Amino acid sequence: MKQFMDKNFLLSTDTAQKLYFDNAAGTPVLDYHCHINPQEIYEDRQFENITQVWLGGDHYKWRFMRSCGVEERYITGDAPDKEKFLKWAECIGKAIGNPLFHWSHLELQKYFGYHGVLNKKTGEEVWNLCNQKLAEPSMSVRSLIKQSNVTLICTTDDPVDSLEWHKKIAEDASFDVQVLPAWRPDKAMNIEKPAFTEYIASLSDASGIAVHTFADLKKALSVRMDFFASMGCSVSDHGLEYVMYTPASDEEIESAFAKRLAGNSLSREEELKYKTAFMIFCGREYTKRGWVMQLHYGCKRDNNTAMYDRLGPDTGFDCINNYAPSSEIADFLNALIQTGGLPKTIIYSLNPNDNQAIGTILGCFQDSTAVAKIQQGSAWWFNDHKTGMQDQMISLANLGNLSGFVGMLTDSRSFLSYTRHDYFRRILCDLLGTWVENGEYPADYDTLAEIVKGICYNNAVRYFGFNLKPQA
Repeated sequence: MKQFMDKNFLLSTDTAQKLYFDNAAGTPVLDYHCHINPQEIYEDRQFENITQVWLGGDHYKWRFMRSCGVEERYITGDAPDKEKFLKWAECIGKAIGNPLFHWSHLELQKYFGYHGVLNKKTGEEVWNLCNQKLAEPSMSVRSLIKQSNVTLICTTDDPVDSLEWHKKIAEDASFDVQVLPAWRPDKAMNIEKPAFTEYIASLSDASGIAVHTFADLKKALSVRMDFFASMGCSVSDHGLEYVMYTPASDEEIESAFAKRLAGNSLSREEELKYKTAFMIFCGREYTKRGWVMQLHYGCKRDNNTAMYDRLGPDTGFDCINNYAPSSEIADFLNALIQTGGLPKTIIYSLNPNDNQAIGTILGCFQDSTAVAKIQQGSAWWFNDHKTGMQDQMISLANLGNLSGFVGMLTDSRSFLSYTRHDYFRRILCDLLGTWVENGEYPADYDTLAEIVKGICYNNAVRYFGFNLKPQA
């Protein structure tokens, strides 16, 4: 029997262990997509207790606690932090097969030096240990980032954001980790949302351009893109319910935009035409600026209306949408390439059934301007576990260029989530090691080292064009 989560955790062969310890373990972390708060980085927040770190805003844990029958007051309610943590300890002890079990224990090992098992028996002990450790200066937000060997972080930012905290971080010579904004214009695209017209007014104020037409909107967004670029932004991100391609004339788009600004609802066809025009405009602008376009799609959000009304969005009531838009993605990318406007693009689907479709789409639009110019994104959200990561990488290897993959990201709001990169690296090395041990790939350690370091770090450095040095 193997020891519980020892140094060879998930590394089932000698080759996997060699690949991991020689190449992956010490490679820095480049977190090119997350949802952490840059203000907390600038202010170097110190957390009061482990509940604030682990349970505040973590809908992964909230969903599991609900599955265990825990009352909501211990999840998002007014129960004392200690009681919330002890409920979590009781739940996690039985989370066999769930990635939360591995993530939580990797964090306990790395940041708190705890190599035991968290459960209802040890909850009190771990609560005291973690809180004592969190009081130390070495556990402030900046210190956590530094000890995680992070070199660069891309946050997720709205076009109207002032980026004041990014500016302050950049001007602070005492902190050498780059914290860059990433452009997330969903509110400007979601024309059907009730708050759309209010948002357009905010965009007008931020850009200095009065937005009355779709042409005005494009000018305002372009101004804000220039501002984001001046702050180091080179990455965009779109959270899409679905990928659409419903082309329309300029007149049709202007008519729909005017109708919505007047407070009227749009038909489904008008909505799709507007969103198609919006995304094509964005893609072309990204190409001009050399930005990377990330497309996240396949989520059906806020399914429990009663709980949404009570708690709001991003509280654990989303699911996979079975929509599989392979033809629409191909048509959308084709519309961009026809005018020379196809940027580097990363495609993420929440539905793992889309892996093969995405793999075939990638090959239609690759060219010599970049290695793996069109990427399949890492296993995302509900797929962010051992099986999901393996399936995504195997599919990418079968149908594309796994060696050119830009690898892992946290997609998290937690400053302890950098261990997810380690989790991914162990799974990666075990997968490659298995292929070598099975005689499916030679024991060419020079090439294997290049592949592992590339996927863990170097590919992302080169792909995004960040001001970082690849690892030798």
